[in-house]
Amino acid sequence: MIRLLLADDHALVREGLKRILAAASDIEVVGEAANGDETLALVKQCDFDLALVDLSMPGLSGLDLVKRLRLEKPKLRILVLSMHGESQYAARALKAGASGYLTKDSAAAQLLGAIRKVAGGGVHISETAAAQLLGPGGSSGDAPPHTSLSDREFEVFRQLVAGRSITEIAEGLHVSVKTISTHKARILEKMAMASTAELVRYAVEHCLLDDQA
Repeated sequence: MIRLLLADDHALVREGLKRILAAASDIEVVGEAANGDETLALVKQCDFDLALVDLSMPGLSGLDLVKRLRLEKPKLRILVLSMHGESQYAARALKAGASGYLTKDSAAAQLLGAIRKVAGGGVHISETAAAQLLGPGGSSGDAPPHTSLSDREFEVFRQLVAGRSITEIAEGLHVSVKTISTHKARILEKMAMASTAELVRYAVEHCLLDDQA
């Protein structure tokens, strides 16, 4: 029996997932969390075989949550279930410690298969995302510029191209406006661009916007 922790901040999503998982005799949801802090607390208190985790939850979330869960329970298998397309986060999620990445528009059978594969010690990821994870294999100059960004810089980049202001991003990430401004400057420098408009155009060309997922 796969003992599963379900972490998603939307109650309707959790109920829908539980209905899907209830049809599987080898999977049991033994814990639920509505934010990153609850997820980490449950992992500290209990032993789960697998955590099915949404990347976009209040509090501790995203790649930082994946890293913290791995530090707390190195043997815990983590499957990310996200609204964000694989081109945005899959490779980064695996580098952070996840063992699989699935988008929320996946079919129920695909979800069950991914859970069983990851719980059994395997990795679930598309061929495209696997190629991103392995890298170009040759000169690093062949890699798209956004892959050179740190996880935090990529999160700031994603929010900038989504149209959020520096102040909004700072409030959401609980850091100062100065910190976000510094991140923005580094992003523009690393990607050899001069403005947010150029970043948006790049994001569109590389299918990095949520509505392109």
